[in-house]
Amino acid sequence: MYGSDKAVDDSERTAFRKAEKKYKLYYDNANTKRKKKPRAVDLSEVIDFKCILESYNQNNELPAGVFKLTSSFGTPVFGLDSRPGFYFIPGALSVEEQCQWIRESLASFPQPPNWTNHNAIYGPLENLFAAAKEERVLVEIEQPRDIVSEIDSMHDAQITPRWKFSGELDKSCRGDACKSVSASVLLRKLRWCTLGLQFDWSKRSYNVSLPHIKIPEALCCLAKRLAKPAMPPGQDFQPEAAIVNYFALGDMLGGHLDDMEKDWSKPIVSISLGCKAIFLLGGKSREDPPLAMFLRSGDVVLMAGEARECFHGVPRIFTNTESAEIVDLESQFSREDSFPFLDYVRSSRININIRQVF
Repeated sequence: MYGSDKAVDDSERTAFRKAEKKYKLYYDNANTKRKKKPRAVDLSEVIDFKCILESYNQNNELPAGVFKLTSSFGTPVFGLDSRPGFYFIPGALSVEEQCQWIRESLASFPQPPNWTNHNAIYGPLENLFAAAKEERVLVEIEQPRDIVSEIDSMHDAQITPRWKFSGELDKSCRGDACKSVSASVLLRKLRWCTLGLQFDWSKRSYNVSLPHIKIPEALCCLAKRLAKPAMPPGQDFQPEAAIVNYFALGDMLGGHLDDMEKDWSKPIVSISLGCKAIFLLGGKSREDPPLAMFLRSGDVVLMAGEARECFHGVPRIFTNTESAEIVDLESQFSREDSFPFLDYVRSSRININIRQVF
């Protein structure tokens, strides 16, 4: 899902791919010894719902193509005339709520039995964030071949090889045969984890047979509240699965559809945390030119109905050196015991998207 920009002639690119290339992070002086400098990007066409909200609160006016949804939600909910079923709630989460879910996303959500992108290689990793904070190392433990059973390939990584976090490399672990990796590196390479019903990326479907625990009740309550503006009248949102995406500098989420759920009238609730990003919302074909918009920490996007058929993606994030707009988060995480969260959030973005599967 995290894309790379391969050499392709512009004439062969779709409209969506051209937009990805336009906003993707590139560097000037990339082949010199000087410090790499991000290439300037024309952001004049990027929709800024924060500015739209400020303007609406001041003079009750909206730009062409944007409307305010009539709802009992506590803050304005905006939609786009050209994208039915798409709703944007700027600043939906308070700074305190943002910090709460950043903590949960790093310390709690990647815990087994929830799956992460690391499972395929290392199996389930306990307390990854704590291990990174303590500067621990993940070390491979040799295991006799005769105890490895023939099981479903998805579970192989949970049994062999076995790994454990250690304060330092074991004395018995010497030479090229011993494999190890620092927890801090693994944390920075964390790209996704799944909550509730587990999503099988290889088959692009939900695997109800995999061990899982329900989405935390507090997150369910938040998702139900946030989903109300996009829900059919008289119905409640039922959170059954969530995917948490983690973005580092230079990461992008290529254009895709979220089409594995049964009922597209129910929204996907997408919560942005950490560094600012650009979100692309296309049409039902990759040839439809997408709309670009800023996503800031605390913003929420709802996609239901026709919007579920629209290609969408994230071509780049902006870190603290590029106007990430995380001053409030930095203030909240300024206590010494919060420094590891502060260090992470200064160069990363987290996205929690919650779904009703059935």
